[in-house]
Amino acid sequence: MSELPASVRLALWMTASWRGDLDTTAALGRAFPDLDHVAGDLARLDVWRDLGERALFVALPRPGDPSRMPRGSTAATAHAAEAGECVFVAGLGGVLVPTLSEFGPEGDVGVRADWTAYEADPIPRHRLEMLDLRDIERGLLLRLREHTERFEQVGGHPWGDEARAEAQADLDTALWGIPPSTSGRALRIMSLAANLSRLAHRTLGLTSLGSGGLDAGTVRTRGVLLRDLAADADAALADATNVAVMSIAGWRPA
Repeated sequence: MSELPASVRLALWMTASWRGDLDTTAALGRAFPDLDHVAGDLARLDVWRDLGERALFVALPRPGDPSRMPRGSTAATAHAAEAGECVFVAGLGGVLVPTLSEFGPEGDVGVRADWTAYEADPIPRHRLEMLDLRDIERGLLLRLREHTERFEQVGGHPWGDEARAEAQADLDTALWGIPPSTSGRALRIMSLAANLSRLAHRTLGLTSLGSGGLDAGTVRTRGVLLRDLAADADAALADATNVAVMSIAGWRPA
């Protein structure tokens, strides 16, 4: 799977499509070359375009904190929080949420994304235009320093050399297949945030976390810190992506 969430890639490529760079089918192919099947309420994308939408935005919510996605139904909020991602349009209001799953027999398993559409409230354009890349990057780096200090205060080594290598093995700092019109400044922040988020999530799943004499309380504290780091990284990733979307749509300079 790509380093970027499916909703991030869809937001960038579909906005490029709505600008006239490529059609919907081609945009979906560019956004999901690593998926074996993409289905669901994707006709909503053409409806939004035909009704005048020119920018598709992304949110990366989490359970208990849907604040960055448009206000909508309980079902929409719960689905997006469970998926950890969604895309939305600001003018008309509306959300698409992916469900990623595997299919096929053992030894020949594919990955699919099924998108579900929900109604949602519009979002005033000025709320999105307030996003600033310098503030996003400054805030992410500040939070990273704070998280580092909190890790040091907990004490001990969170994982040994073998586990550290395992956590970093699937990280790729190369740039992904995204629209060439994506702002380079935004992409730098997206790269940092995406890798921080993936490292935090990857580390949470390590069975060797807590080795080296850490007690259960310390392990739990480290888990909270890693989830907080992932949440801050995801927020920065979504914000930087939305700045890039506005640039592609022609709302603001790159």
